[in-house]
Amino acid sequence: MKNLKFPSAQTVLLLIAAFVAILTWLIPSGQFDRLAYNKDENTFVKTNKENSITLEATQKTLDDLQIKIPLENFTSGAIYKPISIPNTYKKLAARPQGFKEFILAPLKGIIQVADIIILVLFIGGLVAIVNYTGAFEAGISRLSKLLKGKEYTLIIIVTSLIAAGGSTFGLAEETIAFYPILIPIFLAAKYDAIVALACIYIGSSIGTMASTINPFSTIIASNSAGINWTTGIYGRITMLVIGLIICVLYIIRYAQRVKKDPTKSIIFSQKEMIEKMFLFNNSSGNINFTFQLKMVLCIFILCFIIMVYGVSNLDWWFLEMTGVFFVGALLIGFICKINETVFVETFIKGANDLLSVAFIIGIARGVTILMEDGLISDTLLYYSSSVTEGMNKGFFINSMLFVYSGLSFFIPSSSGMAVLTMPILSPLADGVNIGRESVVNTYLFGMGLFNFINPTGLILASLAIVKVGYDKWLKFVMPLVIILAVVSMVFLTISVYI
Repeated sequence: MKNLKFPSAQTVLLLIAAFVAILTWLIPSGQFDRLAYNKDENTFVKTNKENSITLEATQKTLDDLQIKIPLENFTSGAIYKPISIPNTYKKLAARPQGFKEFILAPLKGIIQVADIIILVLFIGGLVAIVNYTGAFEAGISRLSKLLKGKEYTLIIIVTSLIAAGGSTFGLAEETIAFYPILIPIFLAAKYDAIVALACIYIGSSIGTMASTINPFSTIIASNSAGINWTTGIYGRITMLVIGLIICVLYIIRYAQRVKKDPTKSIIFSQKEMIEKMFLFNNSSGNINFTFQLKMVLCIFILCFIIMVYGVSNLDWWFLEMTGVFFVGALLIGFICKINETVFVETFIKGANDLLSVAFIIGIARGVTILMEDGLISDTLLYYSSSVTEGMNKGFFINSMLFVYSGLSFFIPSSSGMAVLTMPILSPLADGVNIGRESVVNTYLFGMGLFNFINPTGLILASLAIVKVGYDKWLKFVMPLVIILAVVSMVFLTISVYI
């Protein structure tokens, strides 16, 4: 028993995929009808497994379908994905996923998320080029001197900035780029890799959990629920502030304990291995932080600023983000006059270092494909809506919190969850005499809470970069998840009674 090790992230995901494949044999197949807006023809298209029909794009059509959403939410482009139509759930012929489907699902997943995988590989290449120049080494040495005795400020700054990104534009997959940069900084500050992981991943998670103006969750969920996205925003801001304070204090408490006594680290047994991977030579203090190296770091940081601006304001997505990092690598190679052969070899080696992360992202998507092909996601949604119907306010809203946490294992996409569930679950709020914004908040908080540990989300890919096991992460983060769950329940209960 002593020699038993927790399985790798890839193995964990394959085990989950096998579990989901088994569920497709046990859970009845079924599906709600879908309604999509055709912008070019200004019509609705109603589809099910048998056929599709074209309908007039009018408010009367929505009313006839019992969809309580203003027409302008569709015509303005606020709802751009097909939504579920209430009271249309039908059981379908079983679609159990067998051995062949289980084997092909991870491969299909890798193909579907090829754009994310390419982004991850190019980030690895850029980081390797910057490492080759020595800019990280010199910059970290300078930063360590500036923060001496005040290292905890790094935790506050990093966690708060990433939380702000998560809350406003859904900063999530993009955070993968930050790990290779920030881990050496936190290690140089005498913290462990868990602290760096926590600041980035928990920062993103608490930000998306209390999304304020995030178009991929709050806005699309509110529109799909038939309400203005500003409804309930002050409550979400309050929850963001409270949650962020709790998370920062939790991380600082652990970080200070590790700084005083490294043996208190959850990953103390991996200390030498991780430091060998991420820390530079002790001679780093003697490296001259030249103008050229400062230029390299400025270009590197500028890549992230441009990426954030492009995603927020120019409708950029993974392809454009990848292009930014590629151009950044080329510019650094030109400025530092890196030999062409050395540049290519270094870039490819850096991409190879993140190949395992890329595979994890693809395999995780494969789990979702098994559920979609097995037609069980809508069945779970249907029975979830039946369970919560007719409850009193407090019990209803807290039950919905856990319904959304459970559903997020099967539907990890925030926008996908919104358009599939909101037309079905948000009208239930009318029956218990509470505002639909409360259901939007339970969707955010429920998904956000489970996101801290969701193996079909980004956590396994993040852990693979830091070389930390999933079991170690659970040991670190579960007390925080419990605290946030209690705070969320209290917040939601108070909100439906005032």
